[in-house]
Amino acid sequence: MSKWEMVRLGDVLDYEQPTKYIVESTNYSDEFKTPVLTAGQSFILGYTDETENIFTNYPVIIFDDFTAAIKYVDFSFKVKSSAMKILKASQAADIKYLFYYMGTIKTDTQLHKRYWISKYANIEIPLPPLPVQQKIADILNRASALIEKRKAQIDKLDLLVKSRFVEMFGDPVTNPMGWERGTVRNIVAEVKYGTSNPANDGGQYPYLRMNNITYSGQLDMTDLKYINMPDSQLEKYAVRKGDVLFNRTNSKELVGKTCVFDSNEKMIIAGYIIRVRTNNRAIPVYLSAVLNSDYGKLTLRAMCKTIIGQANINAQELQDIEILIPPLPLQHRFADYVRATDKSKFAMQRGLDKLELLYKSLMQKCFAGELFN
Repeated sequence: MSKWEMVRLGDVLDYEQPTKYIVESTNYSDEFKTPVLTAGQSFILGYTDETENIFTNYPVIIFDDFTAAIKYVDFSFKVKSSAMKILKASQAADIKYLFYYMGTIKTDTQLHKRYWISKYANIEIPLPPLPVQQKIADILNRASALIEKRKAQIDKLDLLVKSRFVEMFGDPVTNPMGWERGTVRNIVAEVKYGTSNPANDGGQYPYLRMNNITYSGQLDMTDLKYINMPDSQLEKYAVRKGDVLFNRTNSKELVGKTCVFDSNEKMIIAGYIIRVRTNNRAIPVYLSAVLNSDYGKLTLRAMCKTIIGQANINAQELQDIEILIPPLPLQHRFADYVRATDKSKFAMQRGLDKLELLYKSLMQKCFAGELFN
């Protein structure tokens, strides 16, 4: 490894509190100009027409103080809350180099505390000469652009599914096709909460948590924990193929993430997940699509309540959501379309996985000084 200088992140990144830039109104519209940001998964929460106290001293890194999530920002913005730091690089450092390196840092953020001052500012990183930093950033820029292009292709497939949903079933609010109206309660046979028991080392069963459900409605099992469960409790907390999994507690932007469990493997669900089994009036793919639709997302955000800083929707509230109940043959036709799209998505995802493995290898070589001295 090259003998590059080791520096503290806090010595090459100055932070600014975002209080001055917090948006006053959350009446967002795509017609407005200025994005409102969070460092979390949703990133751009919406657009505001406010013209005062807009952050313009970019490029910067925004750092979520409680989750350590980061985003690189090279445009003007406002923010939703004060739970972040705005990080600006010193003259000795390239902001994109620091951003990429911070992406390699793994931190357990289970404790509810602020992580920039308590931990990240004190982490030491290698700092090569500025021209080398810029070369590394350029290489990783090009590699990450390929990954983002593949992700955009996958996202387009998700949009196709949403478009097909509206095409087949119509707007759930106006109901132009005149389907029967009802509530989730009318199409479910069973609704159960997951277990509050924590994961444990050496556990027997995979343990599905809220982060295993993606915002777009997929099951992501790349980061699984494990849990032990007595046989007497298995039926209560295990999931089976066809169960609809609903994330009942999360940030307001992410609460209500929903997916269909499509595996025969025995797994256990955590307490932040509700397990839903449909009756003979609806199929799981349809219910999941309703809750993941724009209508579903807006409905869930409007109805959720905040408990100890987290948005929450309980099982009774979930069952009160109004939905359309179209004929089963039409629901099955939609499910066939979803399955065909998922096959294409699976192939693209395999290509994306390979790109991401190559990217990680490239990052390791860059930061170890194997490509530049």
